[in-house]
Amino acid sequence: MRHVNIPIFIPHMGCPNLCVFCDQRSISGKMDFDESRVREEIEKSLATIEKDAETEIAFFGGSFTGIDRALMCRLLDVAQEYIARGRVSAIRLSTRPDYIDREVLDILSRYGVKTVELGLQSLDDGVLSASKRGHDAASAERACVLVKQYGFCLVGQMMIGLPESSSEKERRTAERLCELGVDAVRIYPTVVFESTELCAMARKGSYVPLDEQDAIDRTKIALRVFAEHGVPCIRVGLCASERLAPGEVYGGANHSAIGELAMGELYYDLMCERLDGMGDLAGKQAVLYVAKGEVSKVIGQKRKNYQRILKKYALKGLKVLEKNEILSYNIVIEII
Repeated sequence: MRHVNIPIFIPHMGCPNLCVFCDQRSISGKMDFDESRVREEIEKSLATIEKDAETEIAFFGGSFTGIDRALMCRLLDVAQEYIARGRVSAIRLSTRPDYIDREVLDILSRYGVKTVELGLQSLDDGVLSASKRGHDAASAERACVLVKQYGFCLVGQMMIGLPESSSEKERRTAERLCELGVDAVRIYPTVVFESTELCAMARKGSYVPLDEQDAIDRTKIALRVFAEHGVPCIRVGLCASERLAPGEVYGGANHSAIGELAMGELYYDLMCERLDGMGDLAGKQAVLYVAKGEVSKVIGQKRKNYQRILKKYALKGLKVLEKNEILSYNIVIEII
């Protein structure tokens, strides 16, 4: 069954903090929030969604549990109406970890909230401080534990390339998220928006934005950790609906297919590790069986991986086929 989110963006509402990288208004494309138009936005989205899709109303963009409590409950009431009428299946929301406590979770438990996404970004105190997140790693971890205790699906959002970060710190963050029991993750390589403190830092040389290859390589490391722990990554980078106008971005990893590129590089590494242990393959043919829907990632953009594998192992031929029973990032190889 196809999963569809109906996003209701609440740009920067509920968050008095201003992280060095933050420009939620540019990402959501909205400067203000109009509560009176929420039903209209939901109806407009439902008109384009097939009836058999699993549909959730998703409150994104701001720190949902930090907005005015009465407004939060009114929005949840609206979403709950659509659940009661069978038009959507659940509610999803994103928020900051320091806006999670038992009182908030008690409220969410009274509604059809299924998934809580936490903007964790990093679990390294130095990175959090340099990014001016306004909380430490311990408070982020406590929020994860609470969300899981209440029985919600927990999605952890992490960022690649923040100030004072490194590939090793990002790997440790990914490993800790797995230990905390996240059900899924999103990975956001850092994009430097104009008019942010991070942009000012980049201009004066105290921060170096990610280049495309560095973003791919560092994202690949985090992806591998999650793959090894069976944690699905539901998104890498900004969504298509969040694509930004040229004048809004100073630099960083804003490639429209950054996720596909990183996943392709991970698959290339996995293929090489398997093929390296299979002896001399020159002149032979290899058949690779992979998870359903993964063929394009294995082959790589513009068939890059396909060509590299053929050349590196002097193969006569290479086929990549799907098998339903194979999980993501698992590869079964036959040599003919």
